[in-house]
Amino acid sequence: METTTATQEKIRSEHLDLHYDKFHALKDVSVSIPSRSITAIIGPSGCGKSTLLRCFNRMNDLTPYCRVKGNILLDGQDIYDGIPLTSLRRRVGMVFQRPNPFPLSVYDNVVYGMRVHGVTKKADLDAAVERSLKASALWDTLKDRLASPALGLSAEQQQRLCISRLVAVEPEVLLMDEPCSALDPIATEHIEELMRELASQYTIVIVTHNMHQAARISQHTAFMLLGVLVEFAATNKIFTSPEDKRTEDYVTGRYG
Repeated sequence: METTTATQEKIRSEHLDLHYDKFHALKDVSVSIPSRSITAIIGPSGCGKSTLLRCFNRMNDLTPYCRVKGNILLDGQDIYDGIPLTSLRRRVGMVFQRPNPFPLSVYDNVVYGMRVHGVTKKADLDAAVERSLKASALWDTLKDRLASPALGLSAEQQQRLCISRLVAVEPEVLLMDEPCSALDPIATEHIEELMRELASQYTIVIVTHNMHQAARISQHTAFMLLGVLVEFAATNKIFTSPEDKRTEDYVTGRYG
């Protein structure tokens, strides 16, 4: 099912099918992700949420026996044909369930992607570190600890640092795969507030098992079930007056 109320589209999938060997993980998924807003993908475990998210920057290419059919467009360009993979990964970054900082200093974590893309001038790297840590509200806390090991930070700080690492390469889209699942409620609240702030500059797509989180932070919500996109609409509509009975059963707790 495909519905869009957005005035500007950032990502679109068209009749997307994905197989892991013989397992049909995504089934004819067509969806339009609006620009500079937060879109949540919800549904029970194993429904294809993370698989769909990983399609948007071709992370599934790393999975053996994965076959993809259909189209995914970023600003109208086919990500499998019109956009080089290195360019795609720079424009569309991902934050994972558990924080995954590198065993390096705070500074080296933030500039890692920039160095990969050939940025070597110290003044440029220094400026990016300050800009990116300010974007994730870490600058005041870490500006005097840039040489400290990133693995010594709290779980919340590590997740913020991973977001800073993405922001440093100036992406357009942030994909977040249950970014708060390893965090306590207070840290989760802080990360959610950060996502709201970042949505003014970035397109954010978040996979979450937490329906309350989806309702709190997203403007649009997609409900998936058994690899099918059942319904996609404004978040308020999904949670108060969904069109599909399966969506209603899920958001009211009668299913899943």
